[in-house]
Amino acid sequence: RTLTGSPAREWVRELTETPPAGWVGLASADGGGECLFVDEREIAVASGGTVASLRGADADAAWHGLLGSCKLAAADMKALVEADCPPGSVASRDHSASDALDDARLFDCGIAAYVLASNRSTYDLQTLAGEFLGRRLPENATPADSAQAVAELASILDAALEREASADVFRRCEMALVPVLVRMEEVGVGVDRTVLRALAEETGAGIEALRAEILALAMCDFNIDSPKQLGEVLFDKLGLPSGKRTKTGYSTDASVLGGLVGAYPIAGKVLEYRELTKLRSTYIEALPRLVGEDGRLHTSFNQTVAATGRLSSSNPNLQNIPVRTALGLRIRAAFVPPVAGDLMVSADYSQIELRVLAHLSQDAGLIEAFTSGHDFHSVTGSRVFGVDPADVTPEMRRRAKAVNFGIVYGQSAHGLGDTLKIGYGEAQEMIDRYFAAYPQVRSFLDRTVAEAHREGYAVTMFGRRRPIPELASSNHNMRAFGERTAMNHPMQGSAADIMKLAMIEVDRRLRADGFASRMVLQVHDELVFEAPPAELERLSAMVREAMGHVVKLAVPLEVTVGSGPNWASAK
Repeated sequence: RTLTGSPAREWVRELTETPPAGWVGLASADGGGECLFVDEREIAVASGGTVASLRGADADAAWHGLLGSCKLAAADMKALVEADCPPGSVASRDHSASDALDDARLFDCGIAAYVLASNRSTYDLQTLAGEFLGRRLPENATPADSAQAVAELASILDAALEREASADVFRRCEMALVPVLVRMEEVGVGVDRTVLRALAEETGAGIEALRAEILALAMCDFNIDSPKQLGEVLFDKLGLPSGKRTKTGYSTDASVLGGLVGAYPIAGKVLEYRELTKLRSTYIEALPRLVGEDGRLHTSFNQTVAATGRLSSSNPNLQNIPVRTALGLRIRAAFVPPVAGDLMVSADYSQIELRVLAHLSQDAGLIEAFTSGHDFHSVTGSRVFGVDPADVTPEMRRRAKAVNFGIVYGQSAHGLGDTLKIGYGEAQEMIDRYFAAYPQVRSFLDRTVAEAHREGYAVTMFGRRRPIPELASSNHNMRAFGERTAMNHPMQGSAADIMKLAMIEVDRRLRADGFASRMVLQVHDELVFEAPPAELERLSAMVREAMGHVVKLAVPLEVTVGSGPNWASAK
């Protein structure tokens, strides 16, 4: 039955006074979420086969009453808060929508389905209803239809999380993070548009100069942005050695051109041109257009995109700004505190995936390499090359570093050889010496792959599962990819879980201890803050302690904290 008007208000009041044992489904006019602070809206509340549809002030009263008493489920809990007062709008500045979520009992159906199977392509309500309820929502689904589906879905997904031993990671790492992300999206991050405007002019001139160089080297006029034309010029006209071919012609991807850079200058120029045009269009030109009414950039943090468990971001995707290139750093330099004199503060986990590997493998040599007080990559270099740590050359350290990180990602001798530009035999010898130095790492990785073959998934130290259907493939390459994924997931997924737990703890301390500083970004293994100078020392100490002790591992979690007038200088 569907109730409206006075009967709906009365039924919701009864729900708040005598909360049901199960999940209460919520939905709004868009089927995805409802802002807490906009009067002209409709919200539907579903429980036990009854649905109440409320509007305006009644919807607002229902939300706040239910929030403090009932177990609330939504298709997208973050959208429930942000839909009608997007971050950066005037409405979001007047209210902190996330504060109401901190002590509530919440269930996000999309996140629950993601935790159960992070390899789905989508987690929208229509798809989940079809999979778990065996029915599709009507073409023009009403909030009442959506709320009823949410209530049913939450019950099914909750039971599945318990059955699959995934309820703890869902609650601790994911649902507890929702209000933290809402707060970060509400706050946003300061961007200096004048820096970007100057950079746009400079890169525009740089692109034209590169275009002229490429056309001069090609000795003909063609569209550099057309892979087909580029392939014909490089491999037919100029006679460069061609590699892969696609259905439409020669492959001109980065791996092909990268192999030609040393001998053919035009290949390097094309790669430079592509990098410059991509960064200019994706960030330098796009960022100013994405700044909100409040003069700040409000990216969206996504919990259901990366199969590893890591967060992603969109509008814009800040994960892909290069951190080691000069242009990437100049883009980061445009991220500044809007308050004059304030600082950007960066807190970065150092080698977190390798530290997780040491913990999970319990390899005594790897643990000792982290606790000896010496440079970790130099210690590995001394063991791989059979020299004293003091005699490790920069080149030995570079190679040892590549092996360290390659092992985490299940890299083969071919992959390592390509990375280091050495023969595959030499690369295999380095890998063999690595495993001789750290034998329990080999045992752990072999055990992990065997378990993944048996169970069909890999799991983190916190219980986050990643289904790996490629392990059952009859195709050797697909199966090998699955095995590399199985090797990596315990480390990368655990690092993602640790970062999420750290964000939750840092956010709690920021609010509990009365900091004016605010957490504004999360990128890879890094948290970024805006802080007044007077709080810098206290904030740095708090963040270093909170991130470093959020979990106890067999080796210390090292956190590097830096600060500066912009994001680039804080690293």
